[in-house]
Amino acid sequence: MPTLKAMQRHRQIVELLGAEGRLDVMDLTDRLGVSSVTVRADLLFLEKAQVLRRVRGGAIAMQPSRYERPVDLNASLRGAEKDAIAAIAADMIRDGETILMDTGSTIAALVGFIPDKLTDLAVVTNSLNVAVELSSRPNVTVIVTGGTVRPKLNSLVSPFGTLLLDRINADVAFISCAGVDTEKGFTNSNWHEAEIKQKMMAAASRVIVLADHSKLKHVATAKIADLDAVDLLITDQGASPSVIKELRAAGLEVVVA
Repeated sequence: MPTLKAMQRHRQIVELLGAEGRLDVMDLTDRLGVSSVTVRADLLFLEKAQVLRRVRGGAIAMQPSRYERPVDLNASLRGAEKDAIAAIAADMIRDGETILMDTGSTIAALVGFIPDKLTDLAVVTNSLNVAVELSSRPNVTVIVTGGTVRPKLNSLVSPFGTLLLDRINADVAFISCAGVDTEKGFTNSNWHEAEIKQKMMAAASRVIVLADHSKLKHVATAKIADLDAVDLLITDQGASPSVIKELRAAGLEVVVA
């Protein structure tokens, strides 16, 4: 496992790649204040994690359609943006509601923003992390969907991952995704997770997708739904105004946190 300092460097490198697309080793040594040997070791680690591809003298960004970042790395990226999105989403939760929450770092951030003033809330989730985090909240009844544990995300999927969802009538579903595109709709990196998301959406009266700006215009391998299947997208201020305009023109309501 990388050290805390290494994880911090990895996060910086990924964020820089997201903004610039290509990075130079010697430039990174100046930015990060470490040796070229350390930078090359960092790039090798991130290449093995399928975050980037090393090229002569540096690295370029890489995000295959089936790629899922390691949980610890994904949770550390764009934390401020995810918190802003989560705060807006939490403000939409009302007492007495039954809500569905799937997996993902932005959904996990939402847990911390659920208001303590709510006295009667039911949360149905396929995320073991979300369930454990909410289990200490006396104002929240937590129900897990059941199914088969997927260790990479600590989530529950099929076989038997959708049986309970066929019996739920929820007020709102908070859903994460890997990609949002006007033509391809909402997509995800894993087919099993996409199936759970579809069932949650079908079980809810209102569907809200939480996606930071890095997900916009990206298309992942597994189709979740078309744009018109979602009531609201909440993203962050890093989103391109032209992309937001394009999504709204396609009929999707978008809130920028």
